Amino acid sequence: MTTALTLFFDSRCPLCSAEMRRLERWDKHGRLAYIDMHGEGFDAADYGTTLAAMDAELHGLDVDGRLLVGIDAIAAAYSAVGFAWLVWPLKLALTKPLWRKTYRWFARNRYRASRLLGYRCPDGVCDLRMR
Repeated sequence: MTTALTLFFDSRCPLCSAEMRRLERWDKHGRLAYIDMHGEGFDAADYGTTLAAMDAELHGLDVDGRLLVGIDAIAAAYSAVGFAWLVWPLKLALTKPLWRKTYRWFARNRYRASRLLGYRCPDGVCDLRMR
């Protein structure tokens, strides 16, 4: 099966990495691909954006070459692995602005969330990256 979505993730964030592993387990048909945006040779400019923008919110590249950002990337990822029913509220026009704002707040605080949820943070990155 063809990859439906490539996700660009923050491997330094334990919570983010755990979510990518969860999606990978659910992805029985190989619909998702993953790229560590902190990996060697990665250049956000290759995708028409900046590392700062990618660091601020999850980004995904769909098969049509569209860059999906934030809750749109999350909804596409969950849909690709057969869990669209979990993210249907993210797609509702009426509530989408609230979900977008909530997600952006969470993304800014993902290192703190990682630490508070008990994820091990390599080399103290959660303490250093507290925002």
